[in-house]
Amino acid sequence: MTAPGPVEALREIGFWLERSRAETHRVKAYRRAADVVEALPDPERTARAAANSWRELAGIGPKTAAVIAEAEAGEVPAYLAELRRAAAPIGPAGAALRQRLRGDLHTHSEWSDGGSPIAEMMAVAAALGHEYCALTDHSPRLTVANGLSAERLRRQLDVVAELNARIAPFRVLTGIEVDILAGGELDQEPELLAELDVVVASVHSRLREDSAAMTERMVYAVANPHVDVLGHCTGRLVDGDRGTRPESQFDAEVVFEACRAYGTAVEINSRPERRDPPARLLRLAVEMDCLFSIDTDAHAPGQLDWLGYGCERALANGVPPERVINTWPLAELLAWTTGR
Repeated sequence: MTAPGPVEALREIGFWLERSRAETHRVKAYRRAADVVEALPDPERTARAAANSWRELAGIGPKTAAVIAEAEAGEVPAYLAELRRAAAPIGPAGAALRQRLRGDLHTHSEWSDGGSPIAEMMAVAAALGHEYCALTDHSPRLTVANGLSAERLRRQLDVVAELNARIAPFRVLTGIEVDILAGGELDQEPELLAELDVVVASVHSRLREDSAAMTERMVYAVANPHVDVLGHCTGRLVDGDRGTRPESQFDAEVVFEACRAYGTAVEINSRPERRDPPARLLRLAVEMDCLFSIDTDAHAPGQLDWLGYGCERALANGVPPERVINTWPLAELLAWTTGR
């Protein structure tokens, strides 16, 4: 295998750390160092390589300097080699379904609460074998996640169009993770939602309201013709640095019947701290003939490799692969989302 350059080596280390759920500050150190090296003019980079003076640069510490020096010498950095060796397959029991997935329909970039640029997220998605990947940053009322106003989302659509022109045949799907508001309304202009390739609708607020109110709220949202996917339906957190959170209460039979009737896919959220829906609800959705979307909800490039977690849970709970919409070819998927 060809040894990567220093920028590529630092970013790949970030990928493996994100994939393994390492502490955020460790990941940021390597990604910040990659940005510093990438920004250097060629003459300065050559001079620093000759003098091995990387540590003089702000944002470069002893560990990242060692990686840079080894990569500049044409070697695979020792730390990168160690991470590669330690990387185990994710969700091996779901491998057969993972091979059938053509893309990911729920991801975030630095435009909202993700940590990386759109182009970097999509380059990694393509490298993982995706044919397409939806960019679904948050909607405006989720201010804690820097949700996109209509104006910012329109600017993002221009960025995505320019990126798609450069990276075809891989396709970045335009999208949003739109908040389901208290009355079931969607937190974005309807005309703008109609322009998007994929709309994921999720509840992020008032998660503890009573079952009747939550059920009505969710049914109203999934019946909206702009909504393609119901995201992380219970909102639960089962572990991780954000702590735990119980499931929201709602009548799952009513909500899943609405999903079936209106053709809205139930998301199988692959984030390890979510594992949403729980197994009993996943089996219920299968019994009720729902469609599904297996997504990472990735907020960083390394998390794009988490699809295996969702695939493993899908197969364990009897999800038919043909009912997983991101196993479909792009043309079929877009005909479904636009035709709904």
